[in-house]
Amino acid sequence: MLKKVLVLLLASVVAFPLATTMFGQDAATKEKMAKQARWEGHVVRSNKDKSTLTVRKVGSSDERTVMYDDSTHWVSQEHGSKKVNDITSGDVKDGDRVICTGTWDKDGVLHANLISKRLTGM
Repeated sequence: MLKKVLVLLLASVVAFPLATTMFGQDAATKEKMAKQARWEGHVVRSNKDKSTLTVRKVGSSDERTVMYDDSTHWVSQEHGSKKVNDITSGDVKDGDRVICTGTWDKDGVLHANLISKRLTGM
């Protein structure tokens, strides 16, 4: 009986720090994900000189400015496909549907780290 109590005590001493470490990492991951922003819609205007896209949300008149730079990753993908193609900023034109992820600044501009051009199925 004493042996079982000692085993349970030892197991709880080992398990408690592991559990708190795992929950701490989970909270940090959630906080990081909460800072990640997303905006999707159709490109209304593009300005290569200012490195911006104006994107209108689908089914709405709400438009947001998306800013990109050399670190922005550009891809294209067909709906439902797992194949992702690397592209350049020149491959995105006015009228294209895009999904942009990044962080919002205080002025409401999305600084994109990923811009995905959505391709329609054949």
